[in-house]
Amino acid sequence: MNQAELHRLLTAKSQERKGNILLSSYEQRLAVNLSLIKTQFFSLYQEKEHKAFFYTLLDKLETLYNDRPKDLQNQDIARLNSGNWYQSEQMTGMQLYVDRFNKNIKGLQEKIPYLEDLGINFLHLMPITTRPKGENDGGYAVNSYHDIDPEYGTKEDFLAFSKKAREKNMFLMLDFVVNHTSDEFIWAKKAKEGSQHYQNYYYTYSDRHIPDEFEKTLPEIFPQSAPGNFSYNNDMEKWVMTCFNTYQWDLNYRNPEVFIEMLGNLMSLANLGVDVIRFDALAFLWKKIGTSSQNLPEAHTLISLFRMCLQVIAPGVILLAEAIVAPRNIIKYFGEGAAEGNECEVAYNASLMALLWNSIATKKASLMVKSVTEIPTKPSDATWINYIRCHDDIGLGYEDDIVRATGYDPYAHKQFILNYYCGKLEWSPAKGLMFMYNPKNGDGRITGSAASLLGLETALEQNNKNIIDYAICKILMLHGIILTYGGIPMIYAGDEIATLNDYSYQQNEDQVNDNRWVNRPMQNWKTVTSLNKQKDKPSSIIHNGLKKMIRLRKDHSVFADTNNIKVFSCPNEHIFVYQRIDENKSIWVLSNFNEVTETLNIGWLLSIGIHTDKNTVDLLTGEPIHLIQNELPLKPYEQLWIKNI
Repeated sequence: MNQAELHRLLTAKSQERKGNILLSSYEQRLAVNLSLIKTQFFSLYQEKEHKAFFYTLLDKLETLYNDRPKDLQNQDIARLNSGNWYQSEQMTGMQLYVDRFNKNIKGLQEKIPYLEDLGINFLHLMPITTRPKGENDGGYAVNSYHDIDPEYGTKEDFLAFSKKAREKNMFLMLDFVVNHTSDEFIWAKKAKEGSQHYQNYYYTYSDRHIPDEFEKTLPEIFPQSAPGNFSYNNDMEKWVMTCFNTYQWDLNYRNPEVFIEMLGNLMSLANLGVDVIRFDALAFLWKKIGTSSQNLPEAHTLISLFRMCLQVIAPGVILLAEAIVAPRNIIKYFGEGAAEGNECEVAYNASLMALLWNSIATKKASLMVKSVTEIPTKPSDATWINYIRCHDDIGLGYEDDIVRATGYDPYAHKQFILNYYCGKLEWSPAKGLMFMYNPKNGDGRITGSAASLLGLETALEQNNKNIIDYAICKILMLHGIILTYGGIPMIYAGDEIATLNDYSYQQNEDQVNDNRWVNRPMQNWKTVTSLNKQKDKPSSIIHNGLKKMIRLRKDHSVFADTNNIKVFSCPNEHIFVYQRIDENKSIWVLSNFNEVTETLNIGWLLSIGIHTDKNTVDLLTGEPIHLIQNELPLKPYEQLWIKNI
């Protein structure tokens, strides 16, 4: 597209407003977003030097739009006219590894009835595209963005699966590893063969001068297994930036060609029938000497540019921010200031996840209450993914000033949490592992399945019914929170049947150095088969409890995410209380994080709108709430969903 064509488009848009001319759907979206696309592009790339690349980008947009399958284009248009489907109370997700869930893509399709029965209609499939053999960071070292790894099947298998998912009104999310490629990716191969053009797609240097300047302020992501942020490549005889692992090369988005090429890769993924694109490691996208190269303004501009272009080509597809960063930084990935709402429509609520684990360890909700009430409100058209566990480790991204205000020393408190979950406190029932402990600053993360971290593994070993019951209540309570808090609940496959830690990774040479595999188990279909036969087993109790809560969520429009949540500062620091509001209807969720019964006074309950007569019921039991001497008791780890009838 040249300047004359661009002028014609803008003129036509102006005339259309006056009713003189009709533009195609594509031209309308391009005209609406064009000003912002241009602004964002030239704020990253100097106009004088890179003007030709801007017109290359416009041509690319048209080509990518024309390449979009017609049925997906029709779906895009339908979604433009149907509101924000991703904020609905009907959404309930599951994250899974296809091969560990049921062998391959065809095996996954066979299990759609199981997912439907539980109430799952949104699937995050871990990477299924080609990757290096051996170590590949669980598929996040990509050899291709759209070719299906033969281990999982063929592209035709996936297209058949995505079509079946659409027929079932089931939404799909796949990862777009936007920060890096594997060292076997075609660009990296050409770079290693000596192509300066493709070496410029990455951060490559002939000596250590610039890498050493970067290292002064760059943190280490994997200090134990991959210390430092640069690796020497013998083929190129150069240093290449590898912030994650030596086989994952960071992309150089200072080069506009990289952005344009990656936009094409993004659409190749979307055209497989994907509804949500998970932007992996997006906080790292822009690198700058003298900074941590995380959460930089240019990274936000780049994400906004991706979104504006995606809205032109495929407006029915949305973006998820995988930004596991401090709470005040997470909120920014929705977009802020003049660009509010112009980045990702969805983001992981990593703060809530970490705070839930904090409350389990401390038996108090006070840090969670203070933290969530101090985070700015997200844009009205955005939503969260709320989760307890995922394929990754648990990072303790608390805000130090809020930790201090709650009465804790930040360093000592983090050490306590790590010790509680990683086997260093004899009285703790948690069975987790320390991940990537950094002795330089005492930082570390936690791995383990939800059930093992919440004490079920220990309880079963001890055959202690009391502790087993506590663990079951904790598992259900945390899931109850993610199902009722504002956003899309995401259940990690296996958690719905209380799967314990999987220690078999220790015998696998490709996994032994990454203990995150302890919480990446094979789905136990034998346990699933016995759910209705052994109803007193923890797996059955948890599965049936989750199934009931998912149904209740979908039955109440109050759980749609319209920024309609109010978190209360509760007089009892062990109880977490929030209200979901929909016009004149409300549901209050109360969760006791203590191992003893806690109470709330009738006066406080009335002050937040909860009636205390026989017409006020707990939706989970269907029974009226009962007060004892004007106090509402909550048993250990009990949760109530209270509704005034």
